[in-house]
Amino acid sequence: MIGLIWIVNEMGYTDRQTYKSPARAIERHPMSFLTLDLNLLRVFDAVMTEQNLTRAAGHLAMTQPAVSNAIKRLRESLGDELLIRTAYGVKPTPRAEALWPSVRQALAALEAAVMPETFDVSKAQATFRMAMADATAAYWLPSLMRSIEAEAPGVNIRMVPLTTREPRPMLLRGDIDLAVGFFPGVAAQLSYETGSPIRHERLYSGQYVCVMRKKHPLADVKLDLDAYCKANHLLVSFSGRAHGLVDEALAQIGRERRILLTVNQFFTAGRVVANSDLITVLPKHLMVSTGMTESLIWRELPFQLPAVHLDMLWHERDGRSPAHRWLRSNLEKTAAAATKPLMERQAA
Repeated sequence: MIGLIWIVNEMGYTDRQTYKSPARAIERHPMSFLTLDLNLLRVFDAVMTEQNLTRAAGHLAMTQPAVSNAIKRLRESLGDELLIRTAYGVKPTPRAEALWPSVRQALAALEAAVMPETFDVSKAQATFRMAMADATAAYWLPSLMRSIEAEAPGVNIRMVPLTTREPRPMLLRGDIDLAVGFFPGVAAQLSYETGSPIRHERLYSGQYVCVMRKKHPLADVKLDLDAYCKANHLLVSFSGRAHGLVDEALAQIGRERRILLTVNQFFTAGRVVANSDLITVLPKHLMVSTGMTESLIWRELPFQLPAVHLDMLWHERDGRSPAHRWLRSNLEKTAAAATKPLMERQAA
């Protein structure tokens, strides 16, 4: 009977008694979409994006209790906890992770429909905080700055020191808008995670090489494993920890090396290696960033190392911004232009 009354109502039947019947049926089925306050999905999207109720409240211009209440109402409507409090914020349940992509896509489509994009980069006023290692910044920032000066005079860049191979906490806290660098394991983990608000894109893949001064005792001989392990080494380590990717690779084949010095900048590494008998391992494309290419040479490593990948990471909250999309697109073009000569030399 309820189904029949519902069909009649859909046809425009306005009798008071038949109009109330579906409402009573809906109350008995709280999962019905008809009773769902769609504003709750916007709150849900913000909390999933920020992974933190306080930051979500700030983004929505709401109080934290109001956000908590909205999530509570959504839990009751969907019959799932959705978000579990942790020491660092909230953790989504499997149901929340499965639901979020559809909610995010629907809200983005709605936003695009009601607020058509009229972004003019030449008139944009924006400031972006970017985290890169010194060598990466030295390699790509000159081209990026030329592009900004020519196309986007109102865009400013603020560089933040990259002191970790795990920049996701910085992005989650909103300390930075973009991270560019070699983040082992992060991109691979993000590829199969469904609930993370962090997005990524690969800009470049290259190789590690052994770098030494041109008149180093090993410069004119074949670099074998024994000679490599006997040398004194310099390690670029953001944390200062004297153990890195090379040491893990050597341990797998039962070898080790002596790390005489650790530094936290590639520029410093180039200076030291160019003026000593220490050797180091660098991404080949970053040798030019040391400013010491006239004094340095590189040799193939006598063991296998994984490729070095340069990835760009950003937060979902920024991904919808036209100015942020322009910055990422420009950085893609800058990276392609900067690495093209190197790729051509490697292929030759």
